[in-house]
Amino acid sequence: MPCDVAKRQYCGGTWQGIISRLDYIQNMGFTAIWISPVTAQLNETTALGEAYHGYWQQNIFALNSHFGNIGDLQALATALHARNMSLMVDVVVNHFGWAGDGSTHDFSKMYPFGDRTYYHPYCEITTQDYRSDQTAVEQCWLGDDIVSLPDIDTTATSVRQTYDQWIRSLVSVFGVDGLRIDTVRHVEKSFWSDFNAAAGVYTLGEVFDGDITYTCPYQEQLHGLLNYPLYYSLTKTFEDASSNTTLLAAAITTIQDSCRDPTLLATFSENHDNPRFLSQRNDLNAQMNVIVFTILAGGIPIIYQGQEQGFSGGNDPANREALWDSGYSTKTPLYMLIASVNQVRNHEVFASPKYPTASTSVIYTDDHHIALQKGNIVSLYSNEGSNGTSSDITLENTGFQANRPIVEILTCRNSTTDSNGNLRVTVQEGLPQVFYSSAAVRSLGICFL
Repeated sequence: MPCDVAKRQYCGGTWQGIISRLDYIQNMGFTAIWISPVTAQLNETTALGEAYHGYWQQNIFALNSHFGNIGDLQALATALHARNMSLMVDVVVNHFGWAGDGSTHDFSKMYPFGDRTYYHPYCEITTQDYRSDQTAVEQCWLGDDIVSLPDIDTTATSVRQTYDQWIRSLVSVFGVDGLRIDTVRHVEKSFWSDFNAAAGVYTLGEVFDGDITYTCPYQEQLHGLLNYPLYYSLTKTFEDASSNTTLLAAAITTIQDSCRDPTLLATFSENHDNPRFLSQRNDLNAQMNVIVFTILAGGIPIIYQGQEQGFSGGNDPANREALWDSGYSTKTPLYMLIASVNQVRNHEVFASPKYPTASTSVIYTDDHHIALQKGNIVSLYSNEGSNGTSSDITLENTGFQANRPIVEILTCRNSTTDSNGNLRVTVQEGLPQVFYSSAAVRSLGICFL
């Protein structure tokens, strides 16, 4: 059915609906999907719309009937596993949802924490708190006077035990392979170690902050984090042709030096909390660079639904467009780009098992270009956009052997390394480039070699 984004409605994105579109997802080369929180939500329609996004839960031991039933969610996991794909489920620990301000709550409607004693006293988090008062960040409430988000006292032993029981059950009953965890920085760090162990699967925490020194320590409790420090450098670099790529190069190096395991961080450029790239810079070639970088820069790449269709919505809720309105076209430039780059990445993962844990090297930068080497793949990026000038660049430290034939897989142009393994390339119209050995490309059956 049509989705009225302005009203923030549930719009038919059911678990059975996802099953029906797994070909569309898998043909882009993805090996996992991340779905919205599955728990039962606030039922009221508010001035902010419905709880279609899944972050206003009221019962963690029941499912959101708008998405389906127990059998539907189990069927989704089964269908994914039959394709050797994985299921990541979003979960919320920090808060529940209430249609009203902080003084009107009926806590008995929230299960299993149905009493005021399970929650921190009401207080608001201010902008200043995020830099100066971590206790307020962890104990005060998110939300607003329309929908407030009662903050659970996760220091209580009974709360911790209940959450550990719940997550073990969720993972076991529904065959969950990984968790994306919402609002991690709003819960004290000491909570996450036991929760992580109880889950028994890969955990990816959302620490919505670009400060590496603030974000990276959370990886001591969880396996991975959404790489917000890289996100801010990435989008700033490519949203403005006047930006210097050395900012991005520095972020890559600092993250690798600072985080416990950068290969378990998730690289992304769009999500449901941040505006679409094309809403900030309406340039398809610049977007191509961002997408290729997301897939090849290292870590675990995440593509937000609709990027492949060129969605361009701004801030929430405009960035939550309904995918089915696109007709699921597999012929858009970005869909085909993602499929091509993922094909090369997946081949490298299969051929070189150490690729996922290999570090990413910055092998070239200038004002507008940056080149990376990871495993046997070299990628080159430009932030100049579609009006970019032609530039000749020599890439050193490529990892390629001397005098070897190389293919740029997005244009199928052939070149050869010199006697030192260096590669001379030309950048045109600000387009990204991905270089792979001719022998590997031939085995993929692409570029008709």
